[in-house]
Amino acid sequence: MVALSHPTGNVNVRQAALALAEADLLGEFWTCINWNPDSPVARLLPASLRAQLDRRSFPGPIRARARTDPWIEAIRLGSTRLGLHSISRHERGMFSVDAVYRHLDRRVANRLKDCDASNLRAVYGYEDGSAATFAAARARGLRCIYDLPIGYWRAAQRIYREEAEREPAWAATIEGTLDSDEKLERKEAEVAAADLIIVASRFTAGTLRESPASATRIEVVPYGAPELPPDPESREAPPAGILRAIFVGALTQRKGLSYALEAVRRLGSRIQLTLIGARPAGSCSPLDEALRAHRWISYLSPADVLAEMRRHDVLIFPSLCEGFGLVILEALACGLPVISTAHTGAPDVVSEGVDGFIVPIRSADAIVEKLEALLASPAMLAAMKAAAAAKGRSLRWDHYRSTIARTVRALIEDSTLPRPEKTPR
Repeated sequence: MVALSHPTGNVNVRQAALALAEADLLGEFWTCINWNPDSPVARLLPASLRAQLDRRSFPGPIRARARTDPWIEAIRLGSTRLGLHSISRHERGMFSVDAVYRHLDRRVANRLKDCDASNLRAVYGYEDGSAATFAAARARGLRCIYDLPIGYWRAAQRIYREEAEREPAWAATIEGTLDSDEKLERKEAEVAAADLIIVASRFTAGTLRESPASATRIEVVPYGAPELPPDPESREAPPAGILRAIFVGALTQRKGLSYALEAVRRLGSRIQLTLIGARPAGSCSPLDEALRAHRWISYLSPADVLAEMRRHDVLIFPSLCEGFGLVILEALACGLPVISTAHTGAPDVVSEGVDGFIVPIRSADAIVEKLEALLASPAMLAAMKAAAAAKGRSLRWDHYRSTIARTVRALIEDSTLPRPEKTPR
């Protein structure tokens, strides 16, 4: 059996946990909040808070195996809603995201020291939340499975430093440049302890070549697209000579946002841009100007994001360092061609010129070229929308789950691999 842990249990984590549960491999699922939307308390909460908590509810097979530690995460969420950013500031805040990850990591590590955890054969963890867990697991002779949802930290730090020098006005939005040496050492310890590293894209796998522990087994398992019903409304055609573009994600320079904005600026009134995503805390005057110039929605529920995508014509997602970018798959499922970079999962799922385009990082020129091609040919745009929707239907989460289950079972049952030596207790 496997113990899987993640503080928030986002979409890909849910799918990995469900994969293990369906294969009867999930022993324990550790998270912070395991919300029951059918609870009587739910009816008493404001709709916005209910929507946020609903994202922390899990399917029955996962919920039945859940173990929670909610308090630090609950305070973090509350402080964010109240604007108390000092106590949740990056890494050093008492109720920061990093504090939440470290706390749950220690709880799982302590759990592994209990004698009644003897049915476990492996642990499954994520970046920034697995260092203590993996150390405790290896002390018990358990396998360590590391799911890395973004590029390996050495490669990422190099890209962030380059970008901060190239676009200094946007540097404050790149939180990765603020990581302490202590945090980076924990990341490296996690990679070094892993028996298996699971990544969602070839880009992420490639970044691991910069790791001293690069001999570790690596499996590329791309994510799946949401399964959507047919669009209930006939698509409204864009106004003549206008393209409705959308960007979805944190409004940071890690996402290559300045290059998307520059491309849109050059095309002027021919592009209508919608930005969906949270604004970072740091000061950034170019971002402030963009939020005044374009339609901006700071938060939508997952269902509403998909509905908003269906009102647009193309997704612009020129990320500089992305483990995959689930919005790419969401856009395809919604029938949107994708303009993205090779530093995402786009090369794994997008067919160039058929359902999207792959452009170089840091190239507003290339984004402009692709947008102009779509503007010049409504027939091409219509064909690419149809191809995108078909591609989205073909990329299913059940394939992801079956591959995860098969890969984890093979690791657990592989008797040829040397087992970690148990540390005397």
